[in-house]
Amino acid sequence: MFRILVTTDANYLPPLKVLMRSLFCNNRRPFTFYLLYSRIAEEEIRALSDFVRKQGHELVPIYVDPQLFHDAPVFRHYTAEMYYRLAAHLFLPSDVERVLYLDPDIVAINPIDELYEMDFEGNWFIAAEHTHSTKVANLFNKLRLKTPNAKGYFNTGVMMMDIAMMRQHVRLEEIYQFIRDNRFKLVLPDQDVLNGLYWDKIKPVDGYRYNYDARYYDLLQLLPNPKHDLSWIEEHTVFIHYCGKEKPWKPNYKGELGLFYRRYSQMLELEGETIV
Repeated sequence: MFRILVTTDANYLPPLKVLMRSLFCNNRRPFTFYLLYSRIAEEEIRALSDFVRKQGHELVPIYVDPQLFHDAPVFRHYTAEMYYRLAAHLFLPSDVERVLYLDPDIVAINPIDELYEMDFEGNWFIAAEHTHSTKVANLFNKLRLKTPNAKGYFNTGVMMMDIAMMRQHVRLEEIYQFIRDNRFKLVLPDQDVLNGLYWDKIKPVDGYRYNYDARYYDLLQLLPNPKHDLSWIEEHTVFIHYCGKEKPWKPNYKGELGLFYRRYSQMLELEGETIV
């Protein structure tokens, strides 16, 4: 069984269904989804649960008191729910020892087995850098977060989490304290917390395979002999991540990698599912 963690509000339920459909299409094992939420109506939870169950999988909704991170900074298109993944070990069932966290603005286009079964090698997290977007900013991030020896700056949108180790070592008060101490430095809030506190407990993986930032595909194709063309992505990439405020479900989205989102959203439409 694959155990998947998602944290979202009601606005992201339509793309979450697209993510789920893409996972079902490209994997043979059953899924259990753990949904940490605060601001989703019960009828929407029931509808999502029915959708997952009809596909032969399971949804476990877990309500989180919104006061948990009420004082943490939230701005732009980010929501308070983004912090919930940092406290997932406090809410997941006791038999869950590892889980794959996924942002809802992602689609899976290949099997996830290799990442899901990867050895943590003593780390608590497995994540990828968005190499093309963070290379220049790495020095700034190390100075800002006071992590001079960090291996990089990791995106938290796709993240294997060793829940057993988190139960032993991750303390909510340390997270609160980091937020209080750095609240005016936080740019990508929950991501900054993870990179600032646990920089030496993150195992790096290839972002082009496991967390491809769709924003940069069109730009990279302008380079001579681009390594990661569409056929390479089709064969090797596991997750396409639609980072930033431009999203493929919006009518003015122009990114070429939106074709993968449309592939699975159209499947849902053909099945009679509402995704808008």
